[in-house]
Amino acid sequence: MILDGKAVSKKILDNLKVKVGNLSKQPHLVVILVGNNPASQIYVKNKKLAAENIGIKSTIIELDSQIKETELLNKIEQLNNDSDVTGILVQLPLPAHIDKNKIVTAISPKKDVDGFTPENVGRLAIGLEPYFYPATPQGIIMLLDEYNIPIEGADTVIIGRSNIVGKPMAQMLLRRNATVTICHSYTKNIESKIKTADIIISAVGKKIVRCKMVNNNSVIVDVGIFRDSNGKLTGDVDFDFVSPSVKYISPVPGGVGPMTIASLMYNASKVYDR
Repeated sequence: MILDGKAVSKKILDNLKVKVGNLSKQPHLVVILVGNNPASQIYVKNKKLAAENIGIKSTIIELDSQIKETELLNKIEQLNNDSDVTGILVQLPLPAHIDKNKIVTAISPKKDVDGFTPENVGRLAIGLEPYFYPATPQGIIMLLDEYNIPIEGADTVIIGRSNIVGKPMAQMLLRRNATVTICHSYTKNIESKIKTADIIISAVGKKIVRCKMVNNNSVIVDVGIFRDSNGKLTGDVDFDFVSPSVKYISPVPGGVGPMTIASLMYNASKVYDR
């Protein structure tokens, strides 16, 4: 059975449109784009369109790739102090001369719709409610819940340990009482760990999950997205061969991608007093 992220995302966004329309204060999302990375420009445009479609005010601040780090920090501080701005997102990657961690840390946790600031990450890690959950892991949880896939007690394998997906995904699954194993490039006997898993979440950006590595009751969430040697968009999972052998699987594209946008809009629709 296909985990249709596109359909679930539409349902979430339709509900958010109603929610936003009933808010006493219109959310205002500001996205900072540094430089002219083509992929980043597309992502930012899509976020703006999604926000405006559900009634969230959206502003893109485009900055030169040579901007000084101090200037970018000053801009973030201005937005932190602007009561009209309810959400701030700095599109990654940033130019090499800018310290990404310093920039992310500068964002107010109550406006950090990406959920990347140390306070939000720390609150998640110690069991407190963060102001915002990271968008992709939250979107995956939403997708699993929509299909009534049991998380509590599930043996779950996460492939990849990034700060954006792998690590927060593990924390969120633990909060739902799953048993979590994180696999990475140094993991021994990775096939045996994946083979017995109830839920497999792969986020490494290369073809790694093959038919012989899964079981008939596996639920597979494919986070990876890249172009193969033929230029075709694909994911971490060998979809054509794996899909007949598992219980649920998310496609690429049309799976996690739309859910990430829906999750980000869910975050952007929240309004906190700073």
